[in-house]
Amino acid sequence: MPGKEEVAMPEFTVHTEESAPAASKPIIGQVKATFGMLPNLMATLAESPAAIEGYSTLMGIYEKSDLTPTEKQIILMTNNRLNGCTYCMAAHSAASKLQGVPNDVIAALRSGSSLGDAKLEALRSFTEAMFVTRGNVSDADADAFLAAGYTKANLLEVVLGTALKVLSNYSNKFTNAPVDRSFQRFAWSATEEASA
Repeated sequence: MPGKEEVAMPEFTVHTEESAPAASKPIIGQVKATFGMLPNLMATLAESPAAIEGYSTLMGIYEKSDLTPTEKQIILMTNNRLNGCTYCMAAHSAASKLQGVPNDVIAALRSGSSLGDAKLEALRSFTEAMFVTRGNVSDADADAFLAAGYTKANLLEVVLGTALKVLSNYSNKFTNAPVDRSFQRFAWSATEEASA
């Protein structure tokens, strides 16, 4: 609007176990026990005990899905890329590497390219359709997903993974969590996609 002053986004603290609100401390302890560190995104989410608990809980539930580690990362990284979340692309590139996701799959997910494996590409395409249509995927999209060998339960797991990424990707737009040192070699920007 003309004449409307722009308001700067608030700065968020990258919390430690000591600086976080009391209700966030137990979750931070659990995260550190699981990952051996407190990722900066979660350190900023700690500002809201409900947000860090929600993210941590939803992530734990998502891990229980029937999808393979590669399939789970396809859903997460596709959403990260489409939402333009530089932090999450770096973090999930690192996580994918640790989980044994093939290098060519990681590279394709980072650039938005098609995957060589037909089943995995069906998952990537369906996840992208879910994002683009805000859940209003066509019957043809759902049929192609199921025809590739996925189940109705897997369809709901795409929604679950997308919900997890809405929480982290959208939050990071506000918090601007700095990319952790251990993820920095996987830094990503939208120009990587444009040049693919």
